[in-house]
Amino acid sequence: MNIENIDNSGTISSIVKGLETITGWSASLTWADIPEPIRKRAAAVLADDLAAIIAARDEPEVIGLHDGLKASSGAAEASVFNARGHRLDRYSAATANGSAADWCELDEGYRRVICHAGLYCVPALLAEGEATGASGEEMLRALVIGYETSARIARAFSYPNLVLHPHGSLAAVGAAATVCALRRLNAKTTAAAISSACTLVVPGPFNHTVKGALVRNVWPGVGAWSGLRAVDWALLGITGRPESLHDVYVEAFGGTPHPEELTEELGKAWALVDGYHKLHACCQYGHSAVEATLALVARAGAVEDADRLSNIHIDTHWKGQHLDNLSPGTTLAAKFSMQHMLATTARFGHAGAEAFHATTLTDPLIAELRRKVTIGAFEPEPDWPNDRPARVTWTLANGTRVTEEVLSARGGPDRPFEPEEIRAKIRAIVAAPYPAMPETLDQLMDLSDDVLSATWSDTVTRMTRP
Repeated sequence: MNIENIDNSGTISSIVKGLETITGWSASLTWADIPEPIRKRAAAVLADDLAAIIAARDEPEVIGLHDGLKASSGAAEASVFNARGHRLDRYSAATANGSAADWCELDEGYRRVICHAGLYCVPALLAEGEATGASGEEMLRALVIGYETSARIARAFSYPNLVLHPHGSLAAVGAAATVCALRRLNAKTTAAAISSACTLVVPGPFNHTVKGALVRNVWPGVGAWSGLRAVDWALLGITGRPESLHDVYVEAFGGTPHPEELTEELGKAWALVDGYHKLHACCQYGHSAVEATLALVARAGAVEDADRLSNIHIDTHWKGQHLDNLSPGTTLAAKFSMQHMLATTARFGHAGAEAFHATTLTDPLIAELRRKVTIGAFEPEPDWPNDRPARVTWTLANGTRVTEEVLSARGGPDRPFEPEEIRAKIRAIVAAPYPAMPETLDQLMDLSDDVLSATWSDTVTRMTRP
């Protein structure tokens, strides 16, 4: 055996042992072991991602997808949060909610690497928790575990460029880890389920976001279904290999392994601390650009006439430079088009859902503003947490230049939103379709015993009543 094979064998062994360590930790983790700030972060993630699901309820493709799943569903076990009273079998409900959760780009994310850990856990958690009558406390414990597992596996394998989209490559793993935690399965079974789930992932190309392929939006839903099934099948002895994480993420996907990330400071440095929330309905890589543009709007006013500007230039980080699409053909493409983000934010003075509505794709003023956008590199590129910066310059028709710079967008651990800002976002989304939901979600985020001790099915009934 040559030196390369010896080194590779050691890496594989470290990954296998790392997964054993995580699953041993998760199987023994109690509610009392979780610090209160982490409990509250988990509650905020659950509430925020539930709101993101509800935000997509009127999207025509989501309506069609939900109707199709309803037509083929088994016995009703869990709710689809589309304000139409759908209750499906847990697998169909998880697929439906998971496919809606990222549609509006308002779900929570994990800031240290390319990962939306909450998104990979919440759809399966909602379905399994309602179907089994788990308590609110059990739901949050499982989410803490699923989030930690997803984030650490995301950190354990890095890629040199934006080829794979994490919604495809990680969602099944997060779902499996979360469901195992909710079912209180032992470490061995949990490791087997995660090893199976990682072989059921979708090798989704990252360019499908920028190109606007809507199949990208269903990858979290497919992952939720696959993760649930991986747990079911592990109990039957249908599993992957202990080495499956390496087989998939290194051998098949070409990632560089960092096995130490699986265990370093486990139970001390919680992944939930490094999550971020979004108020802008677009890719987080562009949020610093949105904030810089909002500062320009505050200085110079919203742009109601394209002739007022001769150029919009942005210098941004390397990931942001990939969001280059002059003529987005779908709402997804618009949310991943730097040109569209800059144009619509300049036009509307915000980057909310209206700025990415289907009607904006063909709006003549916005199209003209998109054509004025040029993209360059922000150099030198700062270190984390300022690794997603933007410098936006407007050149006015009279030759005047105005510039704003944002090194790190709000919402992450370095510049967090105030809790009330996140609650206000959630209320604004859920209050109209579910009038009783804001109060209940406030209680959840307050860690009220009324919600923590109640079954999740009872809580859902309470939240969704007319």
